[in-house]
Amino acid sequence: MAKNSVKKRAAAGNGRSAMRKKLMEAAKTAQKKAYCPYSRYPVGAAVLTESGRIYTGCNVENASFGLAICAERVAIFKAVSHGEKRIKALCVAAKSAKPCGACRQVIIEFAPKDAEMIYLDWQPLEKKEKITITTAGKLLPHAFDPSEAGL
Repeated sequence: MAKNSVKKRAAAGNGRSAMRKKLMEAAKTAQKKAYCPYSRYPVGAAVLTESGRIYTGCNVENASFGLAICAERVAIFKAVSHGEKRIKALCVAAKSAKPCGACRQVIIEFAPKDAEMIYLDWQPLEKKEKITITTAGKLLPHAFDPSEAGL
């Protein structure tokens, strides 16, 4: 009985590892499509939804800086526009990758607190890559949580 339990956990771990890799590759691919002529700071993101589908996004800048949108929100809004409402995991790829405050609040709207968040500090020209994994609940302490507000 114990051996089967260990094998199941190992298989689940391998599946999670494969999904992380797929999510990270999707975020890297999205990063290459970023439109960032002003900051020259390309960001890519990929979200895994409850249905198992992956949606990607890249940052899109505008000469009127306030009209720019981050990669994370593009990926989440794309998923929502396809009928998805729950995020299981998100990966953001950039140099010093971390979601901004606005993105963190949007993530909280669609992801449970235990959803996996992957920061992929990816610098392809320097051939550097650092992976940090956390949860949605740790992204934004004291976040406005619609479920807690009764909404």
